[in-house]
Amino acid sequence: MGGLGDYKPAMGMIAIQFIYAVTTVSSRAAFLKGMSPRVFVVYRQAMATLAIAPVAYFSRENSARLSLGWRSFSWIFLASLIGVTVNQNLCFEGMYLVSSSMSSAMMNLVPALTFLIASMTGLEKINIRSLRSIAKIAGTVFCVGGAISMTLLKGPKLLNTEFLTAKSAFGSGGQNWLLGCLFLFAGSCCWSLWLILQVPISATYPDSLSSSAWMCFFSTLQSAVVSFFLEQDPKAWILHSKFELACCLYSVSRSGLSYFLQAWCISRRGPLFSAMFNPLCTVIVTILASLSLHEELYIGSLVGAVAVIIGLYVVLWGKAKDPEESQTVSNPELQNNEARNVRVLIDESSDKTSCTIDLKEPLLPSQSN
Repeated sequence: MGGLGDYKPAMGMIAIQFIYAVTTVSSRAAFLKGMSPRVFVVYRQAMATLAIAPVAYFSRENSARLSLGWRSFSWIFLASLIGVTVNQNLCFEGMYLVSSSMSSAMMNLVPALTFLIASMTGLEKINIRSLRSIAKIAGTVFCVGGAISMTLLKGPKLLNTEFLTAKSAFGSGGQNWLLGCLFLFAGSCCWSLWLILQVPISATYPDSLSSSAWMCFFSTLQSAVVSFFLEQDPKAWILHSKFELACCLYSVSRSGLSYFLQAWCISRRGPLFSAMFNPLCTVIVTILASLSLHEELYIGSLVGAVAVIIGLYVVLWGKAKDPEESQTVSNPELQNNEARNVRVLIDESSDKTSCTIDLKEPLLPSQSN
């Protein structure tokens, strides 16, 4: 029997999920207290830029001082627009309209949606005779079906009655359940597209830390433009409490700790072990939100969330089989790229909203470009 050290990776992953859960619940609490989700995105990305830009500049080696050419600029700007600006505005708006627990559950769709988009674009090969391909297809169907159930089949209420203020740009929260779910689903699609876009970004601008800084900077400007047109109240830019400021700071600073813990856990137990803990965040968020925010919980949402989690595990199982089956392939480079595909897809899907990137290799096989 092992000692306490054998349980440290599991304890670390549980701590990470608690960090994510607290971020989700505290962000929605700030929205309910009157903070605009669109202004929150601007402040969050601005603080992230101020935090990461000096580190990215002084940590770059002489050989890594790459100029931001037009091609790399275009890819990074597009990734910032889709994966950060649009994604975070949709997710936070959907979180406000629906609930933090629904937001957390919807983000479990990311691995399945990434597989679906990669298959449609030819970056992921499908072999219907392969058990792993069948597993990934079946898992994707479970995830999407669960998301549809969460959206359309509310069913009887299990917990709480929720009261919202009218801070959304699209109406009051109680009358926009379907719209909020659509926002969350669209946000998950945007995050999956962001993962796909890491392939051309890593090829044209391999300095991942510097590209992170540029992405945070571009998303700050883009989010400010979006807020300028959607936020009609000038007073919304004023932080009215220390709690709102703390939420903005915590949403940025928590990324550093979570990245450190997750990298350490993956080095000890592997990426699949890390990904297996992702649904725990949904459970923690549901409990915390029910106790502190009195969020509504419906039977249909619960059943759909379970289906999404089952689909997530099936997709991850199929991805975990990639390196095993690729050992029979004579091309060793294909095997290595498939292994990197599994590692980055699972690792990036665990962080829901952070713009910080730590990619050393492309998300998907380079020979598919």
